[in-house]
Amino acid sequence: MSRFSALCRALVLPFAALAALASAPVARAAPAGAQEPPPGFVALADVDPTIVQEMRYVTPHNFTGHRIDGYERPKCLLTRPAAEALRRAQRVLLRQGLSLKVYDCYRPQRAVNDFVAWAKDLGDERMKAEFYPRVAKSRLFEDGYIAAKSGHSRGSTMDLTIVRRPAWPTRPYVPGEPLVPCFAPRWQRFPDNSVDMGTGFDCFDTLAHTLDPRVEGRQRANRLRLKSVMEGAGFVNLPEEWWHYTLRGEPYPDTYFDFPVR
Repeated sequence: MSRFSALCRALVLPFAALAALASAPVARAAPAGAQEPPPGFVALADVDPTIVQEMRYVTPHNFTGHRIDGYERPKCLLTRPAAEALRRAQRVLLRQGLSLKVYDCYRPQRAVNDFVAWAKDLGDERMKAEFYPRVAKSRLFEDGYIAAKSGHSRGSTMDLTIVRRPAWPTRPYVPGEPLVPCFAPRWQRFPDNSVDMGTGFDCFDTLAHTLDPRVEGRQRANRLRLKSVMEGAGFVNLPEEWWHYTLRGEPYPDTYFDFPVR
């Protein structure tokens, strides 16, 4: 090989590597300090006011025991395509005397950071008895219950369940009240106006896996009903969480937003 050929080859390889990197998807963050949602985000209530909202992270009734950073209002925000797809799912359930109920929708990155900071504080286990009674807090990262990024921050993922209509409001949680494991029988768990899914929302336990074989009968039927309706509307379930769904073809697949919910 001549010196000229060798030099050309040495130059071509780095350029090929750069081209491959340029074509690879990049996870982007929204501009720092952004306080308002970008075009394309909507309030779910403006698209479908019949969907029940019980936004958990604006309250202390969650696995941390405190109101989560970034949740200033109990409001479900989503990308418009995700909200319109939820409306299609809701139309199916309304004909059956049922309704969707959302627990969480768009989640700011600052809220995810709050989860991470809480998970690193091994001394704070005030909500362990309800949300993760069989999991050591030191394993929450390793077992995948807590992560540094969340699909919720992209705006097309939501946590939800099914309720019967009319849906009476769930009673408020009183900080310090006795806690019951999230996988206990429904009549023992914290009261929720949803149908029985076998565990409560945000239950850090393998029983929360959508198709866990130990969940049978009416509980399994309820999970499969939710899964069928949501998949029919264009969503994909996270197998480890019966309540977690993401829109196929979401409009911001690589962008993690951080504007507050307000």
